[in-house]
Amino acid sequence: MFVFGEAEILHADLDAFFASVEQRDDPALRARPVIVGGGVVLAASYEARAFGVRSAMGGTQARRLCPQAIVVRPRFAAYVEASRAVFAIFDEASPVVERISIDEAFLDVCGLGRICGTPREIAVALRRTVREQVGLPLSVGIATTKLLAKIASGEAKPDGLLLVGPGEELEFLHPLPVRKLWGVGAVTAGKLHAHGIATVGEIARAGEPALVALLGRSHGRRLYGASHNSDARRVRTGRRRGSFGSQRALGRSAPSLEQLDAALVALVDRVTRRMRRAGRAGRTVVLRLRFADYARATRSRTMVRATAATAPVLFTARKLLGAAAPLIETRGVTLIGVTISGLERAGPVQLTLPFERDEAALDSVLDDVRERFGPAAITRAALLDAGEELSPWLMAGEGDLPG
Repeated sequence: MFVFGEAEILHADLDAFFASVEQRDDPALRARPVIVGGGVVLAASYEARAFGVRSAMGGTQARRLCPQAIVVRPRFAAYVEASRAVFAIFDEASPVVERISIDEAFLDVCGLGRICGTPREIAVALRRTVREQVGLPLSVGIATTKLLAKIASGEAKPDGLLLVGPGEELEFLHPLPVRKLWGVGAVTAGKLHAHGIATVGEIARAGEPALVALLGRSHGRRLYGASHNSDARRVRTGRRRGSFGSQRALGRSAPSLEQLDAALVALVDRVTRRMRRAGRAGRTVVLRLRFADYARATRSRTMVRATAATAPVLFTARKLLGAAAPLIETRGVTLIGVTISGLERAGPVQLTLPFERDEAALDSVLDDVRERFGPAAITRAALLDAGEELSPWLMAGEGDLPG
């Protein structure tokens, strides 16, 4: 039997973040279907979502579903600025904030009752402050666990608040479709549906042994626990991530190797800059590819020493891309990603002979320029002819999906 505590965990999620920033900054876009990104949908307003447009969808398909949509180019500097303003408000609301991505976070409000009020009152004030100071809609879920708080915020969208109190968890959770649980994608949902399991409650009633036989020991046990709201994770701040990564969707048209190389340069440039900002260095470079038939391939190589310098990471990533060239030419690539793992704290590096030009100094200057004037203030020459939009999907290790 699972024992629940108080509903003191908040999951705060900005609604259709990129599209909401565009609608905030341009009154002509308000209450109209807006798509951010042309080749691939980076974000869609709720007016566009009503027509079936979704993030990561190809631009051609999105415009076919919603021909009246207004397509705008992404403005990453504006999104970063808005995110920083919102997280400053989060930090004022609670001393324990766990950042999940550019547009969502968990907040632990345990013990704040005498100072700030009940969790619901804190959430109401949080949403009001974000709306007044940053001009963006925020949905908040409140529950006894992180699992349920995130599901609740999703159910509260758009621009809503939902509290699932102690004793109400299973009544709320069990009628939901299985896709609402973390880790249940199209493949897992298909297996469950094939065995007559369509809701979270039916997962719970199926029993752990049946789920383990169907999905494997780890996945089956985890889903069974989730169906009973079993989630012992606490909200943590200042976590050390295991990797840094970024990826870019390329649409359905087959890019040339030159275009892929330009995308690779942009990804490595972005990832290593984030590593330097965090004071981390890594040894293993991982190249991820998704092909036109949705199959995936991963290639990795470990460098001699950990680094956050752009040049050696790019050299290694290009070697991996070259090794994958035969597959790319025959199958076509729709997504490319770079991840750097094997992290350690960055520190002084012993120089090796022969001495080369100071790449670290160049990286530092580029970082300073972008920090002061925005990420688009200076661009590598290899990207001038790329003519493409960079994907902002920057999870810890994989990329942040727009909300």
